[in-house]
Amino acid sequence: MSSPSVLSQPALVLNESWTAIHTITVRRALRLVFNGSAKAVNPDSYEAHTFETWASLAVPVNEPAIRTVRLRIKVPEIILLTRYDGMPNPAAVFSRRNLFRRDHNTCQYCGIRPGTSELSIDHVMPRSRGGKSTWENCVLACMDCNRRKRDRTPPEAGLKLYKKPEKPKWSPFFEIPIGRVRTSWERFVSDRYWNVPLEP
Repeated sequence: MSSPSVLSQPALVLNESWTAIHTITVRRALRLVFNGSAKAVNPDSYEAHTFETWASLAVPVNEPAIRTVRLRIKVPEIILLTRYDGMPNPAAVFSRRNLFRRDHNTCQYCGIRPGTSELSIDHVMPRSRGGKSTWENCVLACMDCNRRKRDRTPPEAGLKLYKKPEKPKWSPFFEIPIGRVRTSWERFVSDRYWNVPLEP
């Protein structure tokens, strides 16, 4: 049988329009191809294969493969869904990591970038005064600005926001950490997806 590491590697998922929409494990990709929900895409010719034709492809000896009792199956790096032409919900989830990404690890009051450990999440309208934890009411603030602002609004504290906090336009559903990108994906995935570092 094939090693678990091969089966846990990433595979790129394309919708029916050949648009990249997600990544999944090779194990799940192979399952989708096997049950007919997707076809495996040959990265050299861009031919779409059923499980039967994919399993019949020759695999070079020095290339990783999925091993069964009788077969050496080529690792599917790209699959094409056969019954889905949509796009996932592009809404950015409100989370600490995404807030740090939106604000570029920068204090939204003084503009410094002291490092993630020296930044905190500030409620523009303090929670004690009804402020909610939302994209539109939360920003990053350095320790000095946070202490200066305390339980006040920015004008009351003599502070001014660099920009109005808003829900980001980007979608985090399809971020690929650096080092996880396959060469075969380059035709389908723009640089902007994998060159954005993921903040802790």
